Amino acid sequence: MNDPILLVEDNNADAALIERAFQKAKIANPIRRLGDGDAAVDYLSGNPPYEDRIFNRMPVLVLLDVKLPRRSGFEVLSWLRSQQNGLQRLPVVILTSSGQASDINRAYDLGANSYLVKPGNPALLLEIIQHLDSYWLTLNQKPDLGQLHD
Repeated sequence: MNDPILLVEDNNADAALIERAFQKAKIANPIRRLGDGDAAVDYLSGNPPYEDRIFNRMPVLVLLDVKLPRRSGFEVLSWLRSQQNGLQRLPVVILTSSGQASDINRAYDLGANSYLVKPGNPALLLEIIQHLDSYWLTLNQKPDLGQLHD
């Protein structure tokens, strides 16, 4: 069973486009979508309702929007990088509509592995997702997440 990709995206239309691009790219990893930053932290922590690690497997990659309700993507990223149990090594790709230099710099300062701006064109989004697959899921050497990853 392939480990999931955690998509943290509050916009239903954007999430549907991203999920469709993953299907068209024939990526075997399932997408697990969460709609806010608090849910992302709960999922990654294994807090209820995500404590069942057979069903709620640790992701191989996190796709994180910046502007999220409850806890921003920056706050999720900062929390993630502060963990000391292997979780801090989890690859995080920011996938957001903001191309502002201040957001890009802040994401990298907080430890993002990559920063991508969502294109308005579905064909370009598909191309981005195909590149994500070839680099992050195929070529990239995965970090050891310790006991977090079965």
